[in-house]
Parts: sequence; C-alpha cells; structure tokens
Amino acid sequence: MKKILSALSPSGWRSVSRLGIALAVAFLIGLMFGRVALALAITFGIYSFVQLRNVLRVEYWLRHRRVEAPPDISGVWGEVVSIVSRIYRRKQFHRARVTGLLREFRRLTSAMPEGAVLLGPDHEILWFNGRAGEWLRLRRKRDVGIRIENLVRHPAFVDYLKTGHPSEGPVVQDLESDRWLAFNIVRTGTAERQLLMVRDVSQEQQLQSMRKDFVANASHELRSPLTVISGYLDALADDEQLDPAWNSPVLEMRRQAERMRTIIKDLLELSKLESGEHTQEEHAVDMGGMLALLRKEVMALDEHPRNVRLNLESDALLKGVESELHSIASNLITNAVKYTPVEGEIELRWWTDESGAHLSVRDTGMGIAEEHIPRLTERFYRVDPGRARTMGGSGLGLAIVKHALQRHDATLEIKSKEGVGSTFTCHFPRARVIPRSTGVLATG
Repeated sequence: MKKILSALSPSGWRSVSRLGIALAVAFLIGLMFGRVALALAITFGIYSFVQLRNVLRVEYWLRHRRVEAPPDISGVWGEVVSIVSRIYRRKQFHRARVTGLLREFRRLTSAMPEGAVLLGPDHEILWFNGRAGEWLRLRRKRDVGIRIENLVRHPAFVDYLKTGHPSEGPVVQDLESDRWLAFNIVRTGTAERQLLMVRDVSQEQQLQSMRKDFVANASHELRSPLTVISGYLDALADDEQLDPAWNSPVLEMRRQAERMRTIIKDLLELSKLESGEHTQEEHAVDMGGMLALLRKEVMALDEHPRNVRLNLESDALLKGVESELHSIASNLITNAVKYTPVEGEIELRWWTDESGAHLSVRDTGMGIAEEHIPRLTERFYRVDPGRARTMGGSGLGLAIVKHALQRHDATLEIKSKEGVGSTFTCHFPRARVIPRSTGVLATG
C-alpha cells in the first residue's frame, strides 16, 4: 500500500483527496442526522456510479478509438486515457516506420541483381524476392512453406544444403532455361533462419567454357608443329657437321622445346580434368607401392635432395583412377624436388585414420610466404617466376593436383613457412579407403 501511495501522480492524489473530503462530509452529515452508515453508503454509491460511468466511457473509447475522440475525463481516469493515447500514438508511429522500412526492403530486394530466398530451420521457404521467383520458378501461394530441395532437385544443391560443402556453394545448370545458377547460403549463427543467395553466372560459365575449349584446342594443335620442330632440333644436335658454335643454341632450343611439350601435356591433362568427364574406371590403387616407385625415380635423378624418406603408416588401398592419383603424387613430389636444395630432405607419408586417408609431401626447401598460399593452385601462378622458369616448371602442377583431388572428393591442405619448408597434404574421404584384407575392388 505504501509503495502504491508513494507512486501516485498528482491527479491520483487529487482523486484520493476528493474521496477523503466526500467521506468526511458524509460522516459529519450522518452525525447530524444520526445516520452515519446511510450517509457513507450513499456517498460510496455515488462514487461507484461515477467510476463505473468512467470505466464504460473508457472501454467504449478503447473499442472505437480509431473513430472516436478520447473522452474528457478528469482525475485518475483522465490520466489513464492520456497514457493510453500516448501508447497508441507511439504504436502508430512505429507501425508506420516498420511499414515504410518493409516497403523499402521490398523495393530494394526487387531491384537486387541476385535472387534471395529466406529459409526456415527445415529449409522451408519463408520468403523470396522476384528474381529468385523468376529463376527458380517459385510462386508465393503455392511454394511458401515447401522445402526448397523439393523444388530444386539438383544433387549438388541438395548435398550442399545437407553438408555445407563446397563452402563457396555449387553452380548448377537449369536445363529448361539453359541458365547457370550459383547458390550460396548466408548463415546467421543459428539454424532458425538461413538466407539463400542465387546468382546468374551463365556469362561467366560461357566465358570459362570458351577459355577451356580454346586452351584445349590450341594445346592440341600445337603438338604437331612442336613435334616437327623437336625432330629437326634433334637431327641438328646429332649432325656431326654442325658448326660447334651452334651446339649451345641448339641445346637451349631443345630444352625450351621440351619445356613447351611439358606445358602442352599439362594443359591437355588439366583441360581433361576440368571437363568433369570420367572416362576411366576406378580401381583399388596401392598408394604405398606408387610412392615407393616415385621415390626410386627421384633417387635416380642426377640432382636430388640427399634424404628422401618414405613413411608408410598404412597398407590400405585407395579407390580412384590410378593415372590421376599418380599425377597428384608426382606433381607434389616434383615440386618438392625442384625447390629443395641438395642438402635438404623430403618426407613422403601415407596414413589412414577415422576421417579417411592422407598423403603428405614435406620438404625443407625455400618455403612460401603466407600471402601466396591461397593462389598456389591457380594455373600459371608462380611464387618466384624467374626461378620457376629456370627450373622448367609449367606453373600447372598444383592446378592439376587441385582438380584431380576434386574428382576424388578430396581436398588439399598447404602449410608453409618461408625459409623453413612446406607440407602439402591430400585428404581423401573415408568412403574411398579400402583395407588391404578386403582385396581388389571391383571396377565401376
């Protein structure tokens, strides 16, 4: 009671004072006529009638406040009407503001060059903008509340929703419109809401396809003239009547022709990997035996690191295309040999664990600065272009490794420190690991 009285407003105190004065006057009149109880009862009855009338007026106004003006009431009920009016006006202001923001949001999302789809916890469609509706052929009355994977049934997209891989999102082709669409989920940290962004990358895909076709065709066409040139250079080198002054230029030309042949071979291999066509069957590949043979090849070179160790911690086989797996291991080992000095060392390691199989190539070479690591798998990207050309590298080895690993559902991890060395690790999924006791895997 004390807390209520201390919180009373001035109008509340006036109402309490009026009631007190009315009761005092009624008490005195009752004493004069000897009817105190009757006088107090009449006073309370009149007071209750007035309060009931005010309650009814306020209740009527609350139900019809959109068209009715606030009632003119003094005292506590007048204060109540004033507070409700302020709350109502504030509510109208915020509603108008939210409505304006919502309209502006809809205008902005309609003008977005990308499509946007708001998904619920079970990937059900909660909202989408016009661009997403056009590209994915969505209809609000029909598709809101439906799971997105029931409408976009491409396997790569469905797998992306489940696993979140690849992190940059899949690119799929809409066969009906011949449009290429790139999907990417923006997560807020909770599974309650997810925003699916959709981009039309048809032009980029066409340009990339033209580039791949050009590289493949140009590489194929260059092979024949290069073979002829190499043949004549070989003939000149074997000609005993050749002026000795030409020996050094011819030797350099032969070296450059061989480098060109290597680049063309790598370009053709990369184009085949990028095409995504699986023309070879997968078998159970003995990775340990393959690494042992590659080590022997390294040790047979005229110049190689003094210590090349092979650490086989598992005898498990790996399901895959043998030529592509050989290309992966060979390119990684070749790079390690090129950039490791004679007094350095290289470690080849093959092991398996609960997450799958792993192949690593560690060297104590020149190392790579951190800013270069994200771009190492780009074609023709070199950390030290001058040194790479001197060593005869094509700049395509790691690009080939990247695409070959993708065809085997694997990833490449690169760790390096400048001046210390580098470690390239290939991580293969558990589904591709075959225990040796199981025997040879059936092809297919």
